[in-house]
Amino acid sequence: MEFIVYLAGEIHTDWREQLKKETAKRNLPFTFVGPMERHDLSDDIGEKIIGEQPGPVYKDEAASSINNLRTSLLMNKADLVIALFGEKYKQWNTAMDASTAITLNKPLILIRPEQLHHPLKELSNKANVTVENIQQALDVLSYVVEA
Repeated sequence: MEFIVYLAGEIHTDWREQLKKETAKRNLPFTFVGPMERHDLSDDIGEKIIGEQPGPVYKDEAASSINNLRTSLLMNKADLVIALFGEKYKQWNTAMDASTAITLNKPLILIRPEQLHHPLKELSNKANVTVENIQQALDVLSYVVEA
């Protein structure tokens, strides 16, 4: 059985590639989808499709509607959501995606370092599983499909 996993979280590090590579090494039956990882395209997609906007707020609104559509379609198809909260970047999109997964009743694995325990305690409490690193999330995935 093949599972679709939506990978929510910051797009500035290679955490998705690490997870995908290790999943392939373990021969686990997971296919991964997620947000647009090309930051410039994500920011510019509204103007690229519907044309130049009169200012930065309008540009952001145009891009957000398209990015939200992408997230909605892919997350609705997903069997599981993994949301990574990193230490370096602002995590608003991660919080929104994790909350959306909970609202959609999608199983959720939350990855967050120990130092983010307090600010994420309510969200963590609503997740199915909370771990502190990618390796632990991989171990959960392995266990899920263990014969």
